[in-house]
Parts: sequence; structure tokens; C-alpha cells
Amino acid sequence: MLHTPRLIMRPWRDSDAPSLYRYASDDRVGPIAGWPVHDSPAYSLEVIQTVFARPEVYAVARKEDDMAIGMAGLLIGQDSNFEIADDEAEVAYWIGVPYWGQGLIPEAVGELMRHGFEDLRMRALWCGYFADNLQSAKAQAKCGFRHHHTEENKFNPFLNDYRTEHISRIGKEEWQALRG
Repeated sequence: MLHTPRLIMRPWRDSDAPSLYRYASDDRVGPIAGWPVHDSPAYSLEVIQTVFARPEVYAVARKEDDMAIGMAGLLIGQDSNFEIADDEAEVAYWIGVPYWGQGLIPEAVGELMRHGFEDLRMRALWCGYFADNLQSAKAQAKCGFRHHHTEENKFNPFLNDYRTEHISRIGKEEWQALRG
């Protein structure tokens, strides 16, 4: 488990399915991040048991009640959606609409970055956002990620469409310099 001032990042549990469904059934969340709207609590449970059942993929939960309100994770090496080295990871995240604009994702991603660089000894972290996801672009910039390249007409198998994706990166040395 990872902790921040307001959040706990912990493994997903089957009992999180109703909460996941509550936030992932909002059509403002999944499609902008590249995945389908959840259509039932059963589908949310299936996602927990398959997609989220990976090492380093965490439920982002509120400290006061341990309720899952989003996801943050590290997709290491071959698990990434990008072609990266085994000592690099992709940072993936999302949060429910009621929690947008509160700085919770930069808080969670900041702790995930610390974990990735210090505990897992990653050399670099990567992050992507689709062209119309300005909230994600802002969150990445707040965390110190810098634009690396853009991929146009990239196929997204989750929604069976093509998108423009902006890919950002931060190396361990850059991260250390930002921390002072």
C-alpha cells in the first residue's frame, strides 16, 4: 500500500465493484481515457479481477473511508501500452468526476513516481494522454512529465477507434532535480 496526505493506494478488492461502477459508468471518465463506460457492477467486477489484477495497479481510495474513487498504476516494461525498456514504466490513472479539480491525481501520481523511482528503481516513467484530454495533460505537467512525442492515428483496441496520443516522459534524474 502507498499513502499520501489524503489517499490510500491499495490493491483492488472484489468489494470495490459498486464504487468502481459508480465512477466508471460516467461517460465523462472512460472514453476520454480510452476505455468503455462500465455498463454494470458485474462488468466492473470483471475489470477488477482481470485488468486491475496486476502488480502495481492500485485503487485510489479516500483515507477517511477507504472508498475507491479512481485508479493509479505502473505498467512496467512489456505491460505498458508503449514500447519501453524493462526498467521503465507507464503511469496510468483516472479518478471519478466528483473528485476532478482537487489535485488528487497529481497527489497519487506523485507518490506512484516516488515508489517507481525509489522502491522499484525505474530509470524512467512514461505517461500518455489523448488529444482531447486536457485535464490529463495538466496533471502530467504538474507532476513534471515533459512531452516526448506524439503518435497520430494510433489504434485504441478498447474503443475500436483511432486517436492522437501525446506521450510524456520523466527520467529519474529529472525527477530527483524537481524534488530538490
